[in-house]
Amino acid sequence: MTTTLAIVIAVVVVALVFDYTNGFHDAANAIATSVSTRALTPRVALLMAAVMNFVGAFLGQKVAKTVSEVIEFSPGDLEDRTIHSLVIVMAGLLGAITWNMVTWYFGLPSSSSHALIGGLGGAAIAGGVTVNWDTVVNKVLIPMVLSPLFAFGAGFALMTAIMWAFRRANPTKANRGFRVAQTISASAMALGHGLQDAQKTMGVIFLALVAGGYAADGDDLPIWVIGAAAGAISLGTYAGGWRIMRTLGRRIIDLDPARGFAAESVAASVLYTTAYAIEAPISTTHTITSAVMGVGATKRLSAVRWGVARSILAAWILTFPMAAAAAGACYYVAHFFIEVL
Repeated sequence: MTTTLAIVIAVVVVALVFDYTNGFHDAANAIATSVSTRALTPRVALLMAAVMNFVGAFLGQKVAKTVSEVIEFSPGDLEDRTIHSLVIVMAGLLGAITWNMVTWYFGLPSSSSHALIGGLGGAAIAGGVTVNWDTVVNKVLIPMVLSPLFAFGAGFALMTAIMWAFRRANPTKANRGFRVAQTISASAMALGHGLQDAQKTMGVIFLALVAGGYAADGDDLPIWVIGAAAGAISLGTYAGGWRIMRTLGRRIIDLDPARGFAAESVAASVLYTTAYAIEAPISTTHTITSAVMGVGATKRLSAVRWGVARSILAAWILTFPMAAAAAGACYYVAHFFIEVL
């Protein structure tokens, strides 16, 4: 086995580890609202989310292509510095995993997607490789700002419409109906999570294959890449993310079934639209959290626990620089050991 192939395999393994951490870190995105409203039991919800994550991973490749374009390896990089290029990809993944674990420990629903983009960017800067800023700005940063704002507004609007439409309904019967409807909306949210987040890992694996000379820009994703990423995120989702689930399901606002249904429906719609229409790797965490805040604000603004929301916002703001810093540190450590060896 050549050194290059060994490093490519190592990068793929680390990418799948990231995918697994993404699954348990973001499991709450799809099911926290359904569990908190007792529409689904935790284990049933996790199993459903895992299955839908797996299916969603096979529904497209556009987001994966976008992620694979975040770093631009020049021909010289690929011909003369293959190992160096692979180390950059590896460091980007390790930086993202580090930040995922920190925010998971503190129960903060930060973005695994933005941790990954920040990690890749930080490792690329540390390694002296070009970052495709057009892609980062137009398909990451701008959607990062707009998608939560839209989700908040759409969540508020949809919940207002539901409240008006069911204003004369029997509350008990209405809640029972929305609990059933949440099974569908939670499934749609989990499908969107697989569509978005599993593809991000596929994009990184494809980037490693390109850096190692085992694929070329413009090639389709190999089926084994899709299957491996789908399996890893599904296993991670089933492992659960109970700390973050409590934050989304209870600490932001106490949700009822109607509000849970509205938040999940809005979030799922945003995920599908951005994946297919603009090929943007948006944050499922940002989207569902903003939708939860939007539907919660229809009670009254004070019903949303804005102190918790501020903590979440701080995690969002810190994700890019902290993941980038962690990735840069990982690059320098790896580069030091390679030089020694």
